Amino acid sequence: MILLPPQPLSVRFPAIHSTCPITRHHVIFQPAFSVSTITGITTATASGESSFSSSSFTSKQNDTEEEEEDDDDDDDDVLSLQKQRYDFTPLLKFLSENSISESASALASSPSSLNRVEFKLAESYRAVPAPLWHSLLKNLCSSNSSIDLAYAVVSWLQKHNLCYSYELLYSILIHALGRSEKLYEAFLLSQRQRLTPLTYNALISACARNDDLEKALNLMSKMRQDGYHCDFINYSLVIQSLTRTNKIDSSLLQKLYKEIECDKIELDGQLLNDVIVGFAKAGDASKAMMFLGMAQGVGLSPKTATYVAVITALSNSGRTTEAEAVFEELKESGLKPRTKAYNALLKGYVKMGYLKDAEFVVSEMERSGVLPDEHTYSLLIDAYANAGRWESARIVLKEMEVSHAKPNSFIYSRILAGYRDRGEWQRTFQVLKEMKSSGVEPDTHFYNVMIDTFGKYNCLHHAMAAFDRMLSEGIEPDTITWNTLIDCHFKCGRYDRAEELFEEMQERGYFPCTTTYNIMINLLGEQERWEDVKRLLGNMRAQGLLPNVVTYTTLVDIYGQSGRFDDAIECLEVMKAAGLKPSSTMYNALINAYARRGLSDQAVNAFRSMRTDGLKPSNLALNSLINAFGEDQRDAEAFAVLQYMKENGLKPDVVTYTTLMKALIRVDKFHKVPAVYEEMILSGCTPDRKARAMLRSALRYMKQTLKT
Repeated sequence: MILLPPQPLSVRFPAIHSTCPITRHHVIFQPAFSVSTITGITTATASGESSFSSSSFTSKQNDTEEEEEDDDDDDDDVLSLQKQRYDFTPLLKFLSENSISESASALASSPSSLNRVEFKLAESYRAVPAPLWHSLLKNLCSSNSSIDLAYAVVSWLQKHNLCYSYELLYSILIHALGRSEKLYEAFLLSQRQRLTPLTYNALISACARNDDLEKALNLMSKMRQDGYHCDFINYSLVIQSLTRTNKIDSSLLQKLYKEIECDKIELDGQLLNDVIVGFAKAGDASKAMMFLGMAQGVGLSPKTATYVAVITALSNSGRTTEAEAVFEELKESGLKPRTKAYNALLKGYVKMGYLKDAEFVVSEMERSGVLPDEHTYSLLIDAYANAGRWESARIVLKEMEVSHAKPNSFIYSRILAGYRDRGEWQRTFQVLKEMKSSGVEPDTHFYNVMIDTFGKYNCLHHAMAAFDRMLSEGIEPDTITWNTLIDCHFKCGRYDRAEELFEEMQERGYFPCTTTYNIMINLLGEQERWEDVKRLLGNMRAQGLLPNVVTYTTLVDIYGQSGRFDDAIECLEVMKAAGLKPSSTMYNALINAYARRGLSDQAVNAFRSMRTDGLKPSNLALNSLINAFGEDQRDAEAFAVLQYMKENGLKPDVVTYTTLMKALIRVDKFHKVPAVYEEMILSGCTPDRKARAMLRSALRYMKQTLKT
């Protein structure tokens, strides 16, 4: 497999630094060079330690000799390379003085006539071996200020037929342009000759480094169509770019891995680490664990960051036992856990409500000499807030002050969020007062949590007052602020005010994001304003925003609730065609929409489609299916769903049993309701108000029947 040439090392070739910037021109191969630039280069190349000798290129020769050397003269070339020294100063000076007046086409074409100076110059470099030209070019490309000079060198070599591996020269240039974030120029350069594996890989690398993933993936596809294989370095770069830009998706990563297997690429340590981190960041903890085991099985040691990514993925999935096991593996492998590793494990315990385990992690940190950071303290405060131990949360704040980790606005926002989630929104003013007394000024994030707290409890006047206070203090709202305000007004039924805020947001110069559009689509859908929904989708695309899974789920839900099932199914198909995977939430919405109208057969079909797409049925979907059968007066099928739940390890909840009781009442089988109620209690479910109401209704009907 042909790989990209490695990065230039200072020990191979001295760095060339210019003293002034190089002027850029519209013609890509017509660079201008100043006298001061060449003076700097001349000084560098004229000195004894900076001249081009065989010692500068010994390590590179082995990588390129198969492509560059003549098979009949291998020994002679090696001896020549070792004995001769070349000074490229005259060439660089000549190119700087003559490149302005010559066009790019003239530089690249064969000469019809030459002046005496240029002819002598070309002849003087006739014997320079190809590896030295490659090294010169790499060194010029190592500095942004001399990339234009590198252009001129390649064109001049091509003009005089002095180097025969032009695809390598072009790949070096493309690689350098990618590092300099000059992707457009890299593509222009690639059009000068047919794409080869070297230039393909250089272009893919340039795209990945600049996070232009669409171009990188398209190039990889085209490369395969041309019968070439992408190298393992570019697979690493593409996966790193996906992870860096938060565009990583488990299905896309699996597709890339299948291509790696088809190309029979052996995964090295870096690529395996990237794959593991990719699956972890995509939320696929099981796949991340599988590849972690694979790496350990072949004797490769994952990096600390890789372990941390896996622990985080497991913690986010609530798999704290496995997260703890991976944490222990990290320690046993000889790596010392740092603050991020402890925080990743701590997050899992906090999420699951395991307060003692969370406290133990923080204690273990202190015993190991690892200092907690602001994230550690915020997680611990979350743990105490979720447990209702407000005094303990305040003690943590005091500990922060003692350890010189002054509480910031984010810490107080976590305390406020804890009150919000427990329904104690009135404490908002107390938190704000304590925050001010500690000398901490609220920021945008704190006000966003504050507005959301008021919005969740229908205190719209307080939410708007918080927004006005935010503006009066000179704190700029962000898109999240506007989204929160629009959403809380929408959920309180204040549709007109929500639309006014949407317009005001844009008038103030804030661009709606995908989440903003999703909220507005939901708002318009509830009012069945279908033309406005289409107009909004058009505006969204015109702004360069593509609908995401939430957008399509919202569309399926609003169409389903209004009985526009054809439109709902069309959205589902469009989503799949766009390469997006339907979510369980989407199917739950569709099944529930069918259930409300008693369309049990259609609900069953939606359930089967859900299974076909590889999604596991949830209690929500199965409860909706029971409801569909109940509305359709098919109580036997409703109880068959209950049996399916038990056989597949899904625990029926209070909603399951309540819906079954409702199904029995609809078919006048009141006498069976008490038995279902009793089974509910025996299964460990606590009856809620609706369940008790169902039982009373059944008993009342039974009593009336006995009287008559």
